[in-house]
Amino acid sequence: MSTVITQLTMDFPELAHLSRRDLEDLLNDTNYFQAVFHSLPGVKAMYDAQAELGNANESIAKNNLALQEKLYRLRSETQDAFNEAKSLEARWKELEKEQRDVYQRFTPQFLLMRLRHSVTSQDDASERLATTFIQHQFVETSDSQSGTATPSGKEIDDFIKDFKEARKIYHKRVIWSDRWSKGQVEWRED
Repeated sequence: MSTVITQLTMDFPELAHLSRRDLEDLLNDTNYFQAVFHSLPGVKAMYDAQAELGNANESIAKNNLALQEKLYRLRSETQDAFNEAKSLEARWKELEKEQRDVYQRFTPQFLLMRLRHSVTSQDDASERLATTFIQHQFVETSDSQSGTATPSGKEIDDFIKDFKEARKIYHKRVIWSDRWSKGQVEWRED
């Protein structure tokens, strides 16, 4: 049997040993074609690689199925942890707002405003004290027969003591307010 070198035998050296008749039978008989095709080393290697990949895929699928319940549980735990983190984040924002609101009462501007209000309040309180004392004296004078009633020394001493204390507090607050307004009071935030 002589072998002629053709384009076919150059492209498919595995078929070079077949005669012309075998090649024609190969084209006409599907079963014969399949038998020759599957006996080729390249096709065998491809099928072996495919079988190996199939076995590897099957092994991976079995492993994944074995891990499926654990993965679902982990996903659920992760979702729960994420939800809790979101809830805590929202709570954190609420607490920060509350903290800002609480600390707002201790800012230098707010404290100065409160000090100024307390100055006004203390001035009003000392003026009420003096007005009450004077009105009390006026009522006693109009009630007396002779119109010359005088308060007792103890009443005057008590009034002077109370009025002095009220004015002392008032003036201390005025001094602090003035110093603070002029920047002579040092504010420290710790």
